[in-house]
Amino acid sequence: MTETAGEPRSGDRAYVTLQDVARAAGVSLATASRVLNGTSQVRADLRERVLAAAGELSYTPNAHAQALASSSSKSVGVICHDVSDPYFAAVARGVMRTAAAHGMLVMLASTFRDPAREIEYVAMLRAQRARAILLIGSGFEDRDWERSMAAELEPYQRTGGRVAVLSRHRSLKVDTVLPQNREGAAALGRALLDLGHRDFAVLTGPHELTTVSDRLAGFTDALAEAGVALPPERIVQAAFTRDGGYAAATRLLSLGTRPTCVFAVTDVMAIGALAAFRDAGLDVPRDLSLAGFDDISIVRDLTPPLTTVALPLDAMGERVMGLALREPAPRRSRIERVEGSVVLRASTAPPAR
Repeated sequence: MTETAGEPRSGDRAYVTLQDVARAAGVSLATASRVLNGTSQVRADLRERVLAAAGELSYTPNAHAQALASSSSKSVGVICHDVSDPYFAAVARGVMRTAAAHGMLVMLASTFRDPAREIEYVAMLRAQRARAILLIGSGFEDRDWERSMAAELEPYQRTGGRVAVLSRHRSLKVDTVLPQNREGAAALGRALLDLGHRDFAVLTGPHELTTVSDRLAGFTDALAEAGVALPPERIVQAAFTRDGGYAAATRLLSLGTRPTCVFAVTDVMAIGALAAFRDAGLDVPRDLSLAGFDDISIVRDLTPPLTTVALPLDAMGERVMGLALREPAPRRSRIERVEGSVVLRASTAPPAR
């Protein structure tokens, strides 16, 4: 058999892959798989070539790959942005509850919103032959990330792996649980307008996150429909964290003029903003109103309790895990939309005269 210049010999590695056998036999990966797994009839001459190549290379079938092919693997990889964020913790709880009911082990990884790390973790889970991969959290408005992620997920799905995502991942053709972020933010904007507010600011995370862009767009659309403009300088960007919310609120106050109402695109940022307003000697809602989005469990216990858009976080985790357990839909991916509901609490009130 010939060896291509520049290619590593199988003997240079600690293991021989099915791809090595297919290359040595001069057949497709699918043909080599069918011969060695005995899953279907293969032409006699091709079968002999594959078996000869496997013998020469001392190929041993990968038990993990066989488990994946037979759907007997019991591991599920969950990739989220930051498991310390109560949003992701609540969703992960729903995932784990459903996985446990089906006797499956969940492996959890945090990317800290690094798109390159997210792709790297998907590649690791593919190598580990996880039965399913779940992406929990915002996609990225980044064409390079979209292409790289699709390049990892598509071959994984072709070999029997299951993929499901939570939130908007524009180009990925996978089953999706889709929170209605844009619609929820628009409903919140209308509710705050109904309280009498016309002077707003928004504390936002990085705009390349689809969750941020959707919530910001929905909120500003609702204001625009009412003839209310949101000045660009009143959209303050910071990290998608409690400390990011504190920094964004502090920067907002440094602008000089104070809005009557502030929308933080996540509850976690709103918690940081509330602390910043308190440290600046401001009372919420007497001096300004504050609202968030998600309804993580802690916000109802704040002083004052936080107005927000409630999402059923645990149930969303259960639903995305449920999608991963189902057989793939023929020819198209499934989308399960989840509506949010506006919850008005004591952090918002009509603006002071």
